[in-house]
Amino acid sequence: MAQAPDTLTFKRHRDQQGRRGFVWLRRALLALLALVLVLALLDLFGQRPTTSTAATPSARLQVYAPTHARSGLVYAARFRVDAFRELKDATLVLAPGWADAYTVNGAAPQPLTQASRNGSLSFGFGHVPAGQHLTFWLSLQVNPTNVGRHLQTVRLYDGNALLATIPRHITVFP
Repeated sequence: MAQAPDTLTFKRHRDQQGRRGFVWLRRALLALLALVLVLALLDLFGQRPTTSTAATPSARLQVYAPTHARSGLVYAARFRVDAFRELKDATLVLAPGWADAYTVNGAAPQPLTQASRNGSLSFGFGHVPAGQHLTFWLSLQVNPTNVGRHLQTVRLYDGNALLATIPRHITVFP
């Protein structure tokens, strides 16, 4: 029979003498890991999009995007503006939480103007006739370092007049 190395003893390291309670700790940690994996499979940390809506007598603004996401997720956010009266200079302003630690893969249709408004993303679409609607898609990827809760407020302007605001957050899981 081979001898154990000098730093190991059979009683402590093979037979676990004095360490029997640790087996339950290891089992509990393994069960916790399995629980997290099952919850992920059930899409608890998922990407299911939700619709947020704000309406005024002038227009209705809808945002269709996830409020929970995992790192690395690629998704498209949809913004829909329904004009109840003529909008001469429709502009969507997105809070910095839409771009901070994200990769913006594309936007469709291309806005007439793109700018920064006090650190927020500003997309100008120009004229939207009464009774018509505008749909804008923004393709995003969550960067792995973007873990936490982020503000993603969306505002609709007609020129400098604020028409509608949707306050929303996204929670990013590792």
